[in-house]
Amino acid sequence: MYFSLRSPFSWMAVRRLEERLPHAQELIEYIPFSEPDAHSRAELEARGGEFHYVAMSKAKHLYILSDTKRLAAKFGYDMKWPVDKGDEWWDLPHLAWFKARELGVQRAYYAAVMAARWERGEDICERARLRRICDEAGLDGATLVAAPEEPHIRELGVQALMRIYEDDVFGVPYFKAGRHRFWGLDRLEGFLTALGDTGGGPAHPVAGIPQPVLDRTGSMDQDTAGGCG
Repeated sequence: MYFSLRSPFSWMAVRRLEERLPHAQELIEYIPFSEPDAHSRAELEARGGEFHYVAMSKAKHLYILSDTKRLAAKFGYDMKWPVDKGDEWWDLPHLAWFKARELGVQRAYYAAVMAARWERGEDICERARLRRICDEAGLDGATLVAAPEEPHIRELGVQALMRIYEDDVFGVPYFKAGRHRFWGLDRLEGFLTALGDTGGGPAHPVAGIPQPVLDRTGSMDQDTAGGCG
């Protein structure tokens, strides 16, 4: 599953996935999808990759504002839309996720950051604020926000960008189960069916997919209903 800390559709998709499938993180590989900064983009391009995401139009952005509020209300999620200025450093929170995973606290980190961004409307791309969010969640904020300065964490980020490129992921949420691909929040049910597990009981797997499917996957895409970058 390719996920993003930036996208409201990713936030809702991951939340609904884990509500339906509490052991999702044991079955599915989570891969961060984020717009690379200059350093990460240079490394990506040096390896022959590129970033597929294209910024959305103002009209689409305004539609998404309305659509996400409608969906959040439908699912019963409290939501406060954050005001992004357009120059956010998205590598910071996503590279910090890799560091959190290394420390074994990625679940707590993800929960804290998503609550800050989508429930309180906070800026998670500003280093001091992200550190405070982590500290208040009982995490080592100083270590997590220093992730972009660690070469091996940067390398993990570039590897994720190459997988995004090679899997033709253009936005989020985007899921993969074997050869099957699903883009958008409204494709979650199809992904769960293909995965062969709807939360504990037998499902109706897509033909050709063994049950249980242990293939690791994950991604999020943009440009259809329930998906954005």
